[in-house]
Amino acid sequence: MPEIAKSVNDLFLNPRTYDPSQFDAETARLLRATIDYFEGVGKTELLRRDHDAEWVTDYLDFVKREKLFSTFLTRADYADGDENRRWDTSRNAALSEIFGFYGLAYWYAEQVTILGLGPIWMSDNEEAKRKAAAQLADGGVMAFGLSERAHGADVYSTDMLLTPNSDGGFTANGTKYYIGNGNVAGMVSVFGRRTDVDGPEGYVFFVADSRRPDYHLIDNVTHGQMYVSTFSLENYAVTDADILHTGPQAFAAALNTVNIGKFNLCSGSVGMVEHSFYEAITHAHNRILYGHPVTDFSHVQGNFVEAFARIAAMKLFSNRAIDYFRSASLDDRRYLLFNPMTKSKVTSEGEKVMTLLLDVIAAKGYEKSTYFHQANHYIGWLPRLEGTVHVNVSQILKFMPNYFFSPTEYPEIGTRTDAVDDGFFWEQGPVGGTGKIRFADWTKPYEEYTHLPNVAVFYEQAKALKQLLTTAGPSADQQKDLDFLLTIGHLFSLVVYGQLVLEQAKILDLDPALVDQIFVTSVRDFSAYAVTLHGSTAATEAQQQWALGAVRAPHVDDERFGLVWDMVVSFDGAYEMPA
Repeated sequence: MPEIAKSVNDLFLNPRTYDPSQFDAETARLLRATIDYFEGVGKTELLRRDHDAEWVTDYLDFVKREKLFSTFLTRADYADGDENRRWDTSRNAALSEIFGFYGLAYWYAEQVTILGLGPIWMSDNEEAKRKAAAQLADGGVMAFGLSERAHGADVYSTDMLLTPNSDGGFTANGTKYYIGNGNVAGMVSVFGRRTDVDGPEGYVFFVADSRRPDYHLIDNVTHGQMYVSTFSLENYAVTDADILHTGPQAFAAALNTVNIGKFNLCSGSVGMVEHSFYEAITHAHNRILYGHPVTDFSHVQGNFVEAFARIAAMKLFSNRAIDYFRSASLDDRRYLLFNPMTKSKVTSEGEKVMTLLLDVIAAKGYEKSTYFHQANHYIGWLPRLEGTVHVNVSQILKFMPNYFFSPTEYPEIGTRTDAVDDGFFWEQGPVGGTGKIRFADWTKPYEEYTHLPNVAVFYEQAKALKQLLTTAGPSADQQKDLDFLLTIGHLFSLVVYGQLVLEQAKILDLDPALVDQIFVTSVRDFSAYAVTLHGSTAATEAQQQWALGAVRAPHVDDERFGLVWDMVVSFDGAYEMPA
């Protein structure tokens, strides 16, 4: 079996060899303990729980016993002096990846707890913050009561109504829909509006308790271990002690919470495709078809190499984005571009990976005894949670002018695995002003890698996109055409994606063969979107000509492909979950 380069091996989560020594001792212990918990449960039992849609009680008992959420999700200033309790995005991402590796239900219970905590940690309500810290210490989970059946997550419209009462508080009435953990959450951050105040000044974020009799749990709107609830508040008394935010601040808390929460979708997706990859290569490489191992067929090797390259890119981009998020400030808000990228681009890549692998293992991917079957069922959820891909790509477009045309200087940002609290998350400030955010020179990482042929080809395409915006950019009417703009947004996303992939590849001194193979997919994806733009009914003749001119073929190199294929094959038998 070929030796896999250490830097490549370190990219993939392997429970057999997992070494979180980049973190402090207690973080490393808890990450390892989480893996050991799932390995101890075993695949048969984990899959049974999924098939039977069994609520994650045993897992939450583990969370309580180890004080896992308390350690990872408590603000440091409410940790009672415990230096291990803090909000640290690096280790939160590592934990989220582990949860995704074993099952989306476990990731989801943490994810909606994170969302529920956002408005609490951002508030000035000291009593609520101390209460949240205490509930986390007791093993509790939280929920985020934003979306409604009629309005989705449209924070401009809400039918959760708060009517002033004679006690100086409010009486809340309304229904929330698609609310994770809504069955057990001791604190549910609920978004509503006052009946006596019009406009943005009437918005309110308050805390509800799922155990109270005026909180009515209606049902689980999905079938699965995840409890995605519908609940209603009927004449629910809201006191001043329950109020988290009012007016425009409540609106900002909703959006800023999603800024924090959406990041974890990428790491959950990464964990899911990593586990699926182990199963797929081990199955295919040991299956004989027509007298040959399945992996002797060229199209199978092609699928595996592409899947491997896409997973590597997912991991590279996500890990580099962590550094920007942890280093953010009111003077450096580049994370507002990279966050929707992790949500829309990385999770969409996860779907592509699963399709590539499923096309190889075929019927095996539907067997109930495989983790793959579970991951394939859920992988499509992640691009569609915390705002659809379309919503996030629309956000990304706002940054394009400054990204391409107005670079500025920033201090160099290194790898951020330091054991500090990410306090800026709770002080993100008012929403808006995205058009003023500037970026470092995006061309620098590309220039450093132009010795790799496919990076050079893609860099030509990226510069061509900038030229399109200069010579034949979207007209006023085209800027109102979301379908047309989304194609531009996907082209732009590929450029941003490549930038951070190259930055992280340099930090890791990643094998050049893998880096170049990653950009084979980038060249093909850019060309595909260019063809889509050419076929758009809204495209002008100049834009259509540009689109055809931007199509490129990736550089073919059998030796490079062979090197990456050896990396892929080295994963055969590298990990299999205990029965």
